[in-house]
Amino acid sequence: MRIAVPHNTTKTKAHQVVDRKAQQLLGQFGDKADDVEHDWRGDTLYFKGKARGMSVGGTLEVTDAAVVIDVKLPLLAKPFESRIRQTVERELESLFKTA
Repeated sequence: MRIAVPHNTTKTKAHQVVDRKAQQLLGQFGDKADDVEHDWRGDTLYFKGKARGMSVGGTLEVTDAAVVIDVKLPLLAKPFESRIRQTVERELESLFKTA
């Protein structure tokens, strides 16, 4: 699943906003997930983890104009792809309204 949302700010500011949100999510939900890993390599955040027996992993790239998420959903999550997509898009859009 690939999602691109314009960030309407500088690349540096978008990177900071994404990093702050990632730390917040780890603090909020980290105890509900296992084997969580995330690592910035340049402008791309590589992430993976497990929750409720399902593994998920992907990348989040900050470009000059947008935040682009590429994630491979587990087979059991495929029926919920449209709902997941809508939620992620809504969260990113609201995150960058205040950026």
